[in-house]
Amino acid sequence: MRIAITRLPDKGRDDAERCARFGHDCYPVSPLRAEAYPDAQVAFVAALEEGRFDGVFFTSALPAEMVGPALAHSGRRPRVIAIGPATQAALARHGVEAEVLPSFYSRDFAPHLGSWLQGRTIGIPRADVPNEPLLEAIRERGGTPAEFRIYGLVRTDQPLDLAGADAVLFTSANSFSEAVWSPRQGLLVCAIGEVTAERMRRAGIEPDAVGDGSLEGALRAIEGR
Repeated sequence: MRIAITRLPDKGRDDAERCARFGHDCYPVSPLRAEAYPDAQVAFVAALEEGRFDGVFFTSALPAEMVGPALAHSGRRPRVIAIGPATQAALARHGVEAEVLPSFYSRDFAPHLGSWLQGRTIGIPRADVPNEPLLEAIRERGGTPAEFRIYGLVRTDQPLDLAGADAVLFTSANSFSEAVWSPRQGLLVCAIGEVTAERMRRAGIEPDAVGDGSLEGALRAIEGR
């Protein structure tokens, strides 16, 4: 099966290898591009050096790539948590060790850390996309979220190239909402996880397969449909 996977330009470089393990061919399509916010990155690094953070939570691989080098060379070493193995690997490439959440959803961050959050400040370098439930969950456990929106996601307005695809896999809710595309007969429309699937359902599209938030989980769901 040939699968189009929504990715930021120049990201998902290991997707082809991971898809090949399941016997599929895949290629990236980009409904969004990243726009860095240098001032916010500088502010995050300054706060890190000031020792403001007891922990840092990376919600995706891109902020890990953006500020991982600064974290690696900092004299401060807060507890570092990554949302999944790909984000953990991005940090490792810069010499930063990180623990991984047991799921691929930021909603599980606060339950995972539990009482450890009490009285602690968590730095969150992330995209310029609201995630109030994450911040509120940290506050409810006595922690203080320090969110730094270090990049934005900008719609490319380029129609997705799905002409040769048997399936399209949307890897985030925003990549679905901002994509320029049209469903067609015979094209499987898939979601990487439940958050993305719910956004699709609200738009009137029932996904053909829903993963667990990871690429491998989505590929297993596509196989099992």
